[in-house]
Formats: sequence, structure tokens, C-alpha cells
Amino acid sequence: MELHNKTILITGASDGIGKATAIRLAKEKTHLILLGRNNERLTQTKEECLKSGALEVTTYAFDLADKNELKNSAETITQNHKDINVLLNIAGIWQKVGDLDTLTHDQIDYILNTNLNGLIKLTNTLLPNLRTQQDAAIINISSRSGYSAQSGQSVYTASKYGVKGFTKVLCQDLKDTNVRVAGIYQGGTNTQMFNKAGDIKTEEKLKTFIPTEELAEVIVFMLTRGNNCWLPEVKVENK
Repeated sequence: MELHNKTILITGASDGIGKATAIRLAKEKTHLILLGRNNERLTQTKEECLKSGALEVTTYAFDLADKNELKNSAETITQNHKDINVLLNIAGIWQKVGDLDTLTHDQIDYILNTNLNGLIKLTNTLLPNLRTQQDAAIINISSRSGYSAQSGQSVYTASKYGVKGFTKVLCQDLKDTNVRVAGIYQGGTNTQMFNKAGDIKTEEKLKTFIPTEELAEVIVFMLTRGNNCWLPEVKVENK
């Protein structure tokens, strides 16, 4: 796919992988639609993207885990943007490592609604739009926990296994259409996701994880393959 002038929607764009990917894609002279929970940080990402070369940047601040906010915002997005070429489902939250019975039902709901249900519902709403494009793609960011059981991550792993299953079926369902689908399964990445969940990682530890900028390069590489070359599943690990 030639990225110049394409319209790309990115969830989780206020920080971490989503922000790094937005800034990298801005350099390709794209139109960006950025979604995130924190309006202030989302605005900062927008400013950095414009400085990096984005042709246009539109932001929508809402919580994917809130079904009403998601429904209303997704409908607004589809009405305002008829030409979305790429959907990057990057938003996600971490589960503080621990046994299942250390979590409340509200915490369980929030993890599943953010990592899985919100991703599915947003994709469901935007898919008709993507189908109308000559060249379109969906990339879902899962995790190493989407293919390998990790101790103390029961609900997080359930959400990421769900993303993998959803992605693989979507690949099959859309294989004869113009919409290409892929999943990324990355190891520990240098973001504040862990600390936000109270699972504190030192700066020294985070430096051993995958840099967000390098993961953004992987996403751009995947998107820019030719029509007869597609990577439906990519695993990324730190050395």
C-alpha cells in the first residue's frame, strides 16, 4: 500500500505504541484520525504529527470501554470520515500480575471491554467504510500473551487470546475482499501501560523492552508491502 494521502485511524494514540505509530505515519504524509482517552495528551500527539508532516489530524477523546461513548463516537467518525483506508487497533490496558481472585468484577469488565470488546465493536462499525476503499487494511495489536499463557495474567491473556481469535477469523472472512487483516504479537514494550496498572517497572527494566518507535516501524513495513505480499501474523520480541 502506498501510504501517501491515505486516511488512517489509530486507537490508543495518546501515548505508547499508538502515539509512536501516529508520529511515524505522519512522516508518510497521511491523514490521521487519532482516538484516545486523554484529550490533553491526544492534542499533544496531534501537534507532533502535524510537525512531522501529517496532511491532516483529527482527534476523538473517549473511552473504548464505555459502550455508550464508543457507540456515539464510532457513529460520528463514520459520518465524518467516509474514506478510512487503515484501522490500527492499538489501544490496550494491562492487568497487574496476580491471581484471578485479586480482581474485582469491575476490573475484569474494564480489561475485557478495552482490550477486546471495544476493539471488536469499533471494527464492526468501521468495516462497511473500509470495504468501500480500493485498498484497505486492519491491523490488531495483540501481545505475546495472545499466543502464550503468562502466569498471573488470566484476564489480560483472555482478552489477548480473544484478539488473536477475532483477527484470524476476520482474515478468513475478508480474504476475498479488498480489506487485508493482520495481527501483531509483541513481547514487553517500553510504555507506561504497566505503571498505569500499578505493576511498576523501573526505567532500567523498561529499557530492556521493545522501543515503541521500532514497533511503529514494523507496522509501517507491514502496511507498505505490495498487493501480492501480506504478513497476516507477525511476532516481535526484544533480543
